[in-house]
Amino acid sequence: MIKTIKASKSEKILFIFLIVLAVSAFSSFFLLKSKCLFIDSNDLNTLNFKNPDNIAVMNLECGNVIIELYPETSPKAVERFKILIKKKMYDGSAFYKVVENTLVQAGDLEFGNIKYLDYSKIGSGKSGLGLLKSELSDDFEFTEGSVGFARSTEFDSEDSEFFITLKDIPIYQGEYTPLGKVKFGIDILKKIKTGNKAIYVLRPDYINTFRMLETN
Repeated sequence: MIKTIKASKSEKILFIFLIVLAVSAFSSFFLLKSKCLFIDSNDLNTLNFKNPDNIAVMNLECGNVIIELYPETSPKAVERFKILIKKKMYDGSAFYKVVENTLVQAGDLEFGNIKYLDYSKIGSGKSGLGLLKSELSDDFEFTEGSVGFARSTEFDSEDSEFFITLKDIPIYQGEYTPLGKVKFGIDILKKIKTGNKAIYVLRPDYINTFRMLETN
């Protein structure tokens, strides 16, 4: 007659623990993947642009954000933005400041790279190219998807940091230097991790790559 071997109490506890651990791991994996569900990948091969020289492609976790730059509105600012993009200086730049459904901000090249985040200095980093004079426009409306250069409380302090609005912000008109508009990918930007009311985002999302379309 075959005897049934009963599991000890400690073995049962270990078995239950392993099951809970497996379920937690699966749930975390699913939640991470579901973040980007139903997001348009914005395949560059299927899109046509009138001015491809002014199209920038920012690749994030959930896909490509495609931005049209406006050199006719802010020639010096757009020139600086293109230089930083072409030098791949924005790669790894963290979205350390995110106001839910309002704006996302990145571009601190000195203290805001995902490989080196210094929260005591973030927001004050320099590009090494010097400060720019503000190029304000009373005609550019900061509607949803507008891209602008961030600055300190003083004008003429733009450098490398930029923000993208996730909703219309009329009070920014004439106050910030515009760079362009998001053509595709606003839904991707709205998936960027927020700070949960904290000043800065801990373990933030970041830019994988940022390229001009002509060199992408």
